[in-house]
Amino acid sequence: MKKIAELAGVSISTVSRVLNHPDYKCASPEIRDKIFQAARQLNYVPNEAARNLKKGTGQQDRIYYIGVLMTRGEKQGLDPFFSELLHMIEGEIHRNMCLLSAVWYDAAFSRHTKPEILDQTLDTMFSGLTQKLDGCIIIGRCDREAIQKLKQYCKNIISVNRNSTNYQVDEVLCDGRKIAELAVEHLIGLGHRDIGYVGACRDEARFRGYQQTLEKYQIPVQTEFIWEAEAREDEGVRLMEEMLRSSYVPTAIYCANDIIAVGMLKYLNKVKNRYYSPSIISSDDIEEAQYTPPMLTTVHLPVKEMARYTLQMLIDRMNGGHKSVLRMEIECALVVRESCSRVEDAMECEYYI
Repeated sequence: MKKIAELAGVSISTVSRVLNHPDYKCASPEIRDKIFQAARQLNYVPNEAARNLKKGTGQQDRIYYIGVLMTRGEKQGLDPFFSELLHMIEGEIHRNMCLLSAVWYDAAFSRHTKPEILDQTLDTMFSGLTQKLDGCIIIGRCDREAIQKLKQYCKNIISVNRNSTNYQVDEVLCDGRKIAELAVEHLIGLGHRDIGYVGACRDEARFRGYQQTLEKYQIPVQTEFIWEAEAREDEGVRLMEEMLRSSYVPTAIYCANDIIAVGMLKYLNKVKNRYYSPSIISSDDIEEAQYTPPMLTTVHLPVKEMARYTLQMLIDRMNGGHKSVLRMEIECALVVRESCSRVEDAMECEYYI
């Protein structure tokens, strides 16, 4: 911990709090990122696990080496939801006396990629390891063929996500279809029928949930109200700027990710538009959702529980506790704040700072 503190430029007590309590709020996210980066660089394991590793003893027969594959883009600009989930999982790895061998960031695994490119990517990833992996955690959507390729390199794999792998590997799932259903039904309950969607569309459970919920209530799906977007704040800014130039816009918008919705609300506040104030709802419940005026109504995903059960299931498989593919589905919950109003207010409310 002393070496981690030196690398991160913080106190040992701060390092201890972050590594032992991943939900601990640092002065800035950058400090927490530096601590976890230093921990990975130094192959950190808790004191008890380190002693057991040297002696060859402990509650487990061995120390497990675990890798994490982030499939939703590069480290820079990563969706805050996935950053938070990664930190929670890192904390669970440490608490379960395992060793985090590597964290990979590669969006090629989330889409259909040529097999030869996947082979080359996986060869590069695994050739750089000094220790064979005992288990691998996939965070984010992963293409079916990519999972099959990954299984050739590591037999113990678990996915934690909002899109199911359809029993290809163990998974901890917060069902994206149900997430979208909760959000869209809330808007319908407020009287909205012109409801837009912003986010990923291809092979995306939340997009299917959006469509199916509208169809359930016999509301036509209007293609002009669907915007494909990456999970980035600047995407929300760009699309809201585009909407304000249009004469035909939805009265309410479901954003697949909080960070997109945050960008939209920030732009509305910046221009102080008096004539168009759509109800905006999203999903994830990242920390910033509570501080964007108006506070963002969203669907909460319990990242702490998702991380804990991911490690429990993976360790059970590595210990030989189960052979069949398991799926654990965790319930999401609607969090009502201030960014949604009744349909008659869509052209009257003014966003403010």
